[in-house]
Parts: sequence; C-alpha cells; structure tokens
Amino acid sequence: MKKTVLALAMGLLAWHAKAQNTCATAVPLVMGNYYISQIDGMEVPEPVCSTGGDMATAGEWYAYTATMDTAITVTTDLPQNNGLDTRIQVYVGSCGNLTCYAGDDDSGTGYSSTITFDVATGTTYYIAFDNRWTNAGFTFHVGFAGPGPVVNGFSTVYLPTNGMAYCVVDMNNDGLDDAVSVTANTITINYQNSNNGFTTVTHNTATASNTPSWSMCAGDLDGNGYNDLVYASGGLSFMMANDSGTAYTTVNQPQYIFCQRSNTVDINNDGRLDAFSCHDVAPNVYYINNGNGTWTWHQGGLGDTPDGGNYGSIWIDYNNDGLIDMFIAKCRGGQSQASIDQLWRNNGDGTFTDVAPAMNLADYQQSWSSAWADFDNDGDMDVMIGASSFEGGGHKLMRNDGTTFTNVTAGSGFDLYNGTSIEFIARDFDNDGYVDVLGGGSLLHNNGDMTFSQATVPFSNGPTGDLDHNGFVDVQNDNTLYLNAGNANHWITVHTVGTVSNKNGIGARVEITSPMGNQIRDIRSGDGFRYMSSLNAHFGIGSDTTVSSITVRWPSGIVNTVENPPVDGMVTVVEDPTSSVGIAEPATAVITAFPSPATTVLYVDAPSKLIGRTATIMDLAGQVLARPVMEHGSVDVSALASGIYLLKVETTSGSKIAKFIKN
Repeated sequence: MKKTVLALAMGLLAWHAKAQNTCATAVPLVMGNYYISQIDGMEVPEPVCSTGGDMATAGEWYAYTATMDTAITVTTDLPQNNGLDTRIQVYVGSCGNLTCYAGDDDSGTGYSSTITFDVATGTTYYIAFDNRWTNAGFTFHVGFAGPGPVVNGFSTVYLPTNGMAYCVVDMNNDGLDDAVSVTANTITINYQNSNNGFTTVTHNTATASNTPSWSMCAGDLDGNGYNDLVYASGGLSFMMANDSGTAYTTVNQPQYIFCQRSNTVDINNDGRLDAFSCHDVAPNVYYINNGNGTWTWHQGGLGDTPDGGNYGSIWIDYNNDGLIDMFIAKCRGGQSQASIDQLWRNNGDGTFTDVAPAMNLADYQQSWSSAWADFDNDGDMDVMIGASSFEGGGHKLMRNDGTTFTNVTAGSGFDLYNGTSIEFIARDFDNDGYVDVLGGGSLLHNNGDMTFSQATVPFSNGPTGDLDHNGFVDVQNDNTLYLNAGNANHWITVHTVGTVSNKNGIGARVEITSPMGNQIRDIRSGDGFRYMSSLNAHFGIGSDTTVSSITVRWPSGIVNTVENPPVDGMVTVVEDPTSSVGIAEPATAVITAFPSPATTVLYVDAPSKLIGRTATIMDLAGQVLARPVMEHGSVDVSALASGIYLLKVETTSGSKIAKFIKN
C-alpha cells in the first residue's frame, strides 16, 4: 500500500507506508492531500458511522490528533477523483473499542464523500475508508474548516474622499493613523480624532505631473516630523509637507517611469529616506535623497531585467542581518524572463545581489504582489507569493528555513485557494498572534501551524491601519471604512521614531516577547501592489496580558529595548544611541550632515544656530572617537577610517545628532 502526499497542485511527491491497514497501525495525518492506491486493508472499519450498511470487506486507516480546538474537513470531493464513490467513517476511543463520531457517504460531487467535524486539543480521531462501493484508489484532503478571524464583524463608516484613496498613515504626527485621498492638485486628509471620528481637511497643492494611478507611498523624506507622499504613474511626484504639516509643496521628478509599486526606504542607509519605483518596461529606478532638498536619479542595480516586468516590490530583512533587502514579484507572461521573481540581498556596502536562485525563489510566476510575515513565529520572514493568474502555477507559500526557502504550499490551504488578486498583504486581523493574509476579497486565516483557512470578508483590499484606535486592523475601500469590531484578544502597537536612522524608522525590525513567544515585524512603506498602510507595528497577543519586552533594531545598527511595556495601547520607541532603553517621547529634529559618504570634509546644516566650535564624533554604540574643531559649519573627517559614524553638535535648541558614512 502506498500513500502519496501532493507536494504541488499538479505534482506528486510519493512516500511509502504499508501500515494503514489496521487501526493499530493508522498513519498519522497532518493538513494536506493523501493518495490511497487501493483499499485492501485487513481490518474493516466498524461500526459503520455513515449510510450504506455493513457490507465492506476491507479498509484503510488514518489518525488525526488535534493541536487546537477547531474543526477539520476530510473530503474526497476533488477534481482528480471524478466523483468516485467513497465512504468515510470517523471514530474516537481506542483501537478495539471505537465509538462513531462522524461519517459520510455521497455528500460530495457525484458519489464522493465529505465530512466536517469539530476536534478538541489532544484528542485522536481515527479516520477510515472502506470498500463498500469500490476498492479503487483515490485522493483525499484534510484541511482546517474552523472559523476565519474570530472578530465580532466589521462596521462601515463613510469617509469623504477625493480622487484616489490609497493611503492610511499618520499625517499630523499624533501617532494616530489618518486616511488620505488625492487628486493632481488636492490632498484630502481625514484626520483621526483622539475621541473617535474624523476631521476632514483638503489641502490645495500645485499640480502634480504624476498622479498615483498605480501606487502611493509615504514617509518623512526631509525629517521634519511630518509624512510626505510619493505619487507613482508615468513617473514620481513628491508632495512635501511643511514644518507644521499644514501645507504641501509639489516636487515633480522629470524622468519617465512606467511605475508599478513604489516605496520609501533608506537604500544607502545614511539616515535619510530615498524613493524607489518598480519599472514595468525597463530596469528599476530610485532617487537617492541628498539631504538638501535635491535627489539623485539612479537606474539599475535593483532589478535589471531589460524589459522590466517589475510589479510588487517590498523591502524586508529576510536574513536577519539588520540590512533591508528587497523582493520583487514579477509579471509578464509568455514564459518571459521578466516573470521570474527576484530577491535582492543588501550587501551592506551600497550594492545589492539577486539571490533568488540560491534561496529557491527564482520561479516563473504571474504575480503582482507578495505577503511577507513570520507566519510560523520562528523568528524569520516567510512569504506567500500571490498569483494574479494561474499561468505561472498559482499561489506559493514559502517557509524561511534560514539557508533557503522551502515550498510548503501543499496542505497549507493556499493550494486550495482558487482566487486571484493583484493585492496580497499580511496582517493579524483577529489579534491571535498569527499573521493572516488578505487578498482579492478573501482572508486566509492563519491557524497557527503554517496552514490557512479561507474566510469571506465584506471588503476588498485597500490601505489598512487602526482607524478607531481599538487595537484591531481596519480596511479602507475608497470612501467606505470597514472598522474591525475585534474580540477579547489583547494587542500592542509600536510607533518608531528614528533619530540617527530615518525619522519613521522604516527598515527597523521590531520584536516583542510575551508568554506565547516572540513575534517580529519590519517597518515598511508600501506593500501589496497599490496601497500605503500604517507605519506602526501592530501585534496581536491573543490571551496574553503582558509583554515582557519590545526590542527595536534600527537601520543604524542601534538596538533599543523597552521592558514590561503596557499592553492594549501604543508604545512609542525613540532611537537612542546612548541607551538600551526606549524613550517615551519623540526627540527634537536632527541635523543634516553632507555629503554622505564623505571623503575629507563633512558639512553641517542645522535647523537652529550652532553653538561652540567643536563637534563630537561617535561610533554607533555611542563611544566618543574624536572632538574635531568646526570651521564655518564643516568638520574635517579625513583621519577617520571608512565606516558609519554619528556626529553630535550643540545648537540653540539642544544637542543634535546625524549619521554619516566615511569613505
């Protein structure tokens, strides 16, 4: 007798086991597909728990031991079985003393069988097939059928929007997510009130030559404390917030780009956010922030396929080295090289290398986006690469095993999900501590064991955030806001404020520890394909009522820890180069040091008057290395070795710090 596990939707990965002929030798089941080549086991399943009588003469035996209180489905109603006549018996008890628990005959298509039943943690259920109607071989599937996200529903709220409503992010620096919509010459912001509800303000702007017909992203590009917007279509336009967040200056970039996904991210790790855009018909492009209101255009080095096909870029630290990497979900069709996904590893020296082949991610696929999260809470980022069509083989769930990614789609629930979408994102919607996947109007609920159950939700993809500050993820669809009513699960939200790193802390790794274990999030600007979602790190912690620590690993290399933070609320962690403990309030504005990298002279630009004639140069741990004399707002750094440093100067508004690179 052979049992074959389906490893891919159309492929077979066989392993042999002749032990399922009796109850005592029943083969343990996990979620997935199984193949029975013939029913010829010597022990007949008895008693009969379904219809059809007791005329069977052979059986095949399996056992499922529940790891959680839920419901599972066992079914032969699969296309490859063509309605074959099968019968299922389900028992509890012990071999030789079994009691019927469930059973089915003919509930599926044709004469196939399907049964859903509740299971309790720690209980073993014996599942047997007999030859009452046929002894021919067939495939059966075991999957979770429990509820989707256990929330109390979603209420709808009308939001005044104008044009393209692609952004949920804090726009007035109060820590609360706001809802943003734009036209070529207006920015309408629904500012979230601290006592619930919204205040709607429309800001008029100079005309943007590029409206965000494809994507929008956000971040504090100039470090003044207020988020700016990046529009992407036939190129990029920056909408720069003033120093009070009450007006916006339009900065149109002249270069043509067939934009797809855009991101703000600190590509060269100099403490300033840069702007990246996928290019559909040429190599990707990015603008390096010079720190003085100007930008330097680059093309290539981060996705060089000549005819593009670059759709869904997302910046994550896949290898836990503290450097932000980028994955591109690619799409072209026709078996083009432009449809082979890429993973660009940050080498730490300003260059990136495509390591997708070595990491088992260089697959041909039709995909516009990917959902990255630590789905199994083992401390590294996994990925679900979502299909926009099934030409490239469908959805893929790839588990991060450190040295490579392993395809674990078979039995995960994504192998049965037949929906497609250009938008897939990862969020914990029910705050159970396991990250779910939203895509195309379906929510794939994480069951906590790297399997997912499909649930229908009343919304399609859109920007997400906590728009009523109840600690649960909400979704915006144009002018309708779907507020998550939540449940009894607890949560914590982490708001990062960089001082040496970029102001938002984009690229930071946030880790929390609670009784259920560790969870991680990366702060990212722009995921999925089109939308911009909250820059806060949101964690559900289930029934846990305490968090022992929050650790933030900043792009600068600084690590800050907050011990025993309060739960069911927001905690602000400010980057502190001199302490391992987070600060409760944001720091004042930092200075700008340029150029970076510097060779001999470093120039200083501060928002207030410089005091004194000396500066302090430190390493990233805060150790003082030198106190050079300042001459006309500049510092001689020619004696420094190559590396990354901190510069501290005194101004009329206090000490200011900047990070710089020395060649």
